[in-house]
Amino acid sequence: MKDYPGRLNLFQVTMLDWREHHPYNAVHAAQILQRLDTAALAGAIDAELTRAGLTGLALDGARRRYVWRGGPSKVTLETIEPGADWQASLAQAFERHLNAPFVHEGAINPFRFFVMPVENAFFLGLAYDHFIAGGDSIVVLLNAIADRYAGNPVQATSMRLYPRTHAHLFLRHPLHFLRGLTRFPALARSCRRTLRPRYRSIGDGHNGFLFFRIEDAHFAALRAAAKGWRVTLNDALMALLLLAQDAAMPVRDMNKHRHELAVASIINLRRAHGEDTRTTFGQFLSSFRVSHPVPPGTRLDELAGDVHRATTRIKREKLFLTTLFAMAIDRTIGRWQTPAQRIGIYAKNYPVGAGVSLLNVDALWQSHPGARTPIYVRGVPTGPLSPIVAAVTTSGGRMCIGLSYRTTAVTREEAARIGNDLVTRIGELS
Repeated sequence: MKDYPGRLNLFQVTMLDWREHHPYNAVHAAQILQRLDTAALAGAIDAELTRAGLTGLALDGARRRYVWRGGPSKVTLETIEPGADWQASLAQAFERHLNAPFVHEGAINPFRFFVMPVENAFFLGLAYDHFIAGGDSIVVLLNAIADRYAGNPVQATSMRLYPRTHAHLFLRHPLHFLRGLTRFPALARSCRRTLRPRYRSIGDGHNGFLFFRIEDAHFAALRAAAKGWRVTLNDALMALLLLAQDAAMPVRDMNKHRHELAVASIINLRRAHGEDTRTTFGQFLSSFRVSHPVPPGTRLDELAGDVHRATTRIKREKLFLTTLFAMAIDRTIGRWQTPAQRIGIYAKNYPVGAGVSLLNVDALWQSHPGARTPIYVRGVPTGPLSPIVAAVTTSGGRMCIGLSYRTTAVTREEAARIGNDLVTRIGELS
């Protein structure tokens, strides 16, 4: 295996399965407050990818192995015209890149860079095959490219490219894992009480995409509210998504067995792995799920408190290990299923109405003293797990929501209503 020293973790292998049905890409864009020089920017990208060792990727999916072989980087920069509405143009570019496939096997270039000039600045965008990295690694990469383009000092050493898989977490926390297995019956009962998302065509994974920007004062009010409720920002966002789901659907019959709503959240296990963001490039993601009946008249603060109690237990008992184990079981069962059955197993047995992926760019982007973290936006794929995913990105006191949605389950109008519901509820807090 020396020719392929990297080993994929369980979440990465699951992403490879998902992208057999539809591209599983993510897209980031950071505002660079300088005039655009395309040649200089391409040179900065080439130099940074080469320095970091992020060139010459080869994947052996059957063996769950990969290698970065190095070599020169040859970047092609796509230029996008902003048009009359740059936000709409950027959203269209995100949607296109979310649905454009990368090469699946062998030699892969997992990066596609694009730029969009806006007045005296520009957005530097990066679409990437999501199995290679979590969003934190991409923020650090774009930060390094921006520094190099600006002529600022750059890191001299290469990145660590082959982190350990999640397997050692099971060995470090065997009691938590075994206790987590006893939660399976309760999880199964919760799933049987939860409304299932409806897909007109389970095999069509096309992602639509919309942007929603939260006013700075409203974001500050949300943070203050979450602090006052003694919940995390992620807890508050999960509660907001539960309420937005409820508002977007017909009145539910609370007497029916299936009446609860569920929301999933991405969790980054980098800290559990003990890997530094600036020295290790990779992907450390897992997820968890919270369900709730959301009865009529439920207040946001009450719901956020309920979500917080559930997420606190999940983190304390490390139930994300149970989620990873369930993924391994699903992959094993999938060997005897049809493609449609494999892709539909989540909607049937692990129903989730919406998901959230929260990323705090302020904690990752190194700016010069007194400089504000740039405007930063993201889009993440829905995949088969959820028909809607809100990529919530915070930077420099701002919040942006990139809303991806499966077009065979959610119309553009329905996605817009859910996004506007989130914006309205957050605004009401101020």
